[in-house]
Amino acid sequence: MLRMLITGADGFTGMHFVKQARDAGYDVFAFNADLTNPQAVQAQVDTAAPDVVVHLAGISFVGHDKPSAFYDVNVIGTLNLLDALLKLPRKPKRVLLASSANVYGNCEQSPISEMQAPAPINNYAMSKLAMEYLAMTYVDRLPLFFVRPFNYTGPGQVESFVIPKIVSHFKRRVTTMELGNLTVEREYNDVRMVTDAYLKLLEKAAVGEIYNICSGKTYTLHHVIDTLVELTGYQIDVVVNPAFVRANELHRLCGDASKLHKTIGTHDPFVLQNTLRWMLESS
Repeated sequence: MLRMLITGADGFTGMHFVKQARDAGYDVFAFNADLTNPQAVQAQVDTAAPDVVVHLAGISFVGHDKPSAFYDVNVIGTLNLLDALLKLPRKPKRVLLASSANVYGNCEQSPISEMQAPAPINNYAMSKLAMEYLAMTYVDRLPLFFVRPFNYTGPGQVESFVIPKIVSHFKRRVTTMELGNLTVEREYNDVRMVTDAYLKLLEKAAVGEIYNICSGKTYTLHHVIDTLVELTGYQIDVVVNPAFVRANELHRLCGDASKLHKTIGTHDPFVLQNTLRWMLESS
């Protein structure tokens, strides 16, 4: 049985990934040390002695109120982890580092392939790109690769993210809901698609490569709301609050999944309506 170290195991993606990894037969070690503390990181890495590593931990909410935290955790924290792995007597066979499709920024190309030049427009995206560049200097010593997931959702995602916020309003049958830009287009993929892709890439990814985790299907929030109205039979008055409209908003974020599919095969299609129903039915 392979030993898997997972950072961020108690987070949204992590809790779904841990279950799927255990179902797949991995012995999971949930890393919970402070990534900004090198000694604590080393101690847990030594205890885990992992065969594979999945690094999901990080600050992912774009609107986080402390910009420096993005770099402390997402960049320096990742380097602390990689340095600790280098000191193991037996190196892991695969190291997955979670980046983000946000690194692409606003670009005219759509769908976006991994060949697209990054153009980050916020601290979150910039920290993820910096992490990629610095981690790439470890490729000759660790078998690592990168994933750039496009937007995804599911039960357990916090309501600071827009889809769980909207679903919560429908579950609670609130009369009015304030949102930002309703016309931006995003992929709203199912977290199960993402975790399945991660597991398959641990077996098939090439060292040093970057993989979009995406479906190539985008939706507006108008569509999401209409789907929830259809599922619940309930109508909510939606008010656009200018305070929720971000500066430098990404207008459309759609990925090219060709490289992913070539590497792991085509994934099971997840229909947005089914994902939203799953979220509505979850406690």
